[in-house]
Amino acid sequence: MEIVPDIKRAVERIRSAEKITVISHIDADGIASASIMLQAIKRECIPVVSVFVRQLEPLTIQHIPHDNSLKLFTDLGSGQQNLLEQARIPPEQVLILDHHIAQDPPNGTRYFQVNAQQYGEDYKKCSAAGICYLVALNMNPNNYDLAKLSIVGNVGDMMARESCRLVGIVHWIAEDAERKGVLTARTCLNCYGLSTRALHLCLSNCDDPVIPGISGNPQAAVSLLCKMGIYADEHDNRTFEDLIPNEVKTLSSQITEQMIANGEDTERLFSEQYFFPDEIEHTPLRNASEYATMLNACGRWAIPYIGAAVCAGDRGANYHEAEHMLRHHKSIIRELCEYILETGVTEHSAIQSIHTGNKYPDTIVGIGAGLALSKLNRDKPILILSEVSDEPEIIKVSMRTNEMAVRRGVNLQEALCSAASIFGGEGGGHNIAAGAYIPKGCEDDFIRKVNELIEAQLTAHTEKC
Repeated sequence: MEIVPDIKRAVERIRSAEKITVISHIDADGIASASIMLQAIKRECIPVVSVFVRQLEPLTIQHIPHDNSLKLFTDLGSGQQNLLEQARIPPEQVLILDHHIAQDPPNGTRYFQVNAQQYGEDYKKCSAAGICYLVALNMNPNNYDLAKLSIVGNVGDMMARESCRLVGIVHWIAEDAERKGVLTARTCLNCYGLSTRALHLCLSNCDDPVIPGISGNPQAAVSLLCKMGIYADEHDNRTFEDLIPNEVKTLSSQITEQMIANGEDTERLFSEQYFFPDEIEHTPLRNASEYATMLNACGRWAIPYIGAAVCAGDRGANYHEAEHMLRHHKSIIRELCEYILETGVTEHSAIQSIHTGNKYPDTIVGIGAGLALSKLNRDKPILILSEVSDEPEIIKVSMRTNEMAVRRGVNLQEALCSAASIFGGEGGGHNIAAGAYIPKGCEDDFIRKVNELIEAQLTAHTEKC
């Protein structure tokens, strides 16, 4: 399939609509995707409203208005076309901009979609925000300023994680945005918090890769930085972005030597990071990964509209609310991670699992699981279950793994979709991170089935090699 004709068709459908409802997911990619389309559509002077859902399922489909508006689905819809069909939404009222694996509806209704998975290798690592940006840019070349949100959405959806940089069409978007002054790409240490965290905390929190003697040891990181003269004293709290080029070079050389001396691979020590020069220094909006975390915080705590307002340029009350939510989000995630580690997981032959009950919101358990995985058995994907507060008969399932497991044949999306369908639930996501909803009461059987499927994936990959 060719993407250019499909993008042009999507633009025509948008421009011919009298009014539009944008329906999107609540994570960083979903909020960024919706924000790109909301701004592009408003610039065309077409009436538009937005609806955010944590997942497109029978209970949330009712939030989609039964009117004659064009229903524009971003970061969801491709895998839930059966629900659109069941809700009897006419195909001419639907446009899907997505990157999740598509599942055709049972009765053959054909919903038009521009899905990154359909256009070859250059689009495999393009999230919904990338697709939305390409549509917006085709609507009007002046929409190039929205490239920032495209990068945030892709980074937030871990599209840069495997290669330590964005690849394919999204890397082209980043290069084009840099030429236009929208962002600055820099090769940095592969750490989180380069704009807001004190440098020693960045280094001590690094787990991909683990830095011997530094990861998990903030005081050792402080001592190293003081020894190199990067920190004036042990109370210094400069960020990575504060460093001058010579200091970056010195730090990078020292960490590299330390890795090699301990027999560690330095392949993932450096990554391409994306900074936004128009944002204030030392704020979460300064770089793509921290911006994405702020959007995730807003979405996971049921205020995605605040995140969308920030994406639209609000740096007043909504931004301050988003900052507050970000601090709260980080605090609860740390608590959840500690809970997983202290409670312990159950190890199965191919996976590890834990049930958090109603202790933490179902919208954040996957994030906590991902962080905890670095301190657990990294060879086994983690499966975490939680209750859903407003749906007592439903259990939320989240799974996380790492690039090493994916290279060994693990595909969490396939496993969860297959297992969930057996128990009357639904799953979706990616090979490295996926989720599902299943009926309460089948948790043990579900875990056994997922373990069996992951085990089969690993065996098949080994035999193939």
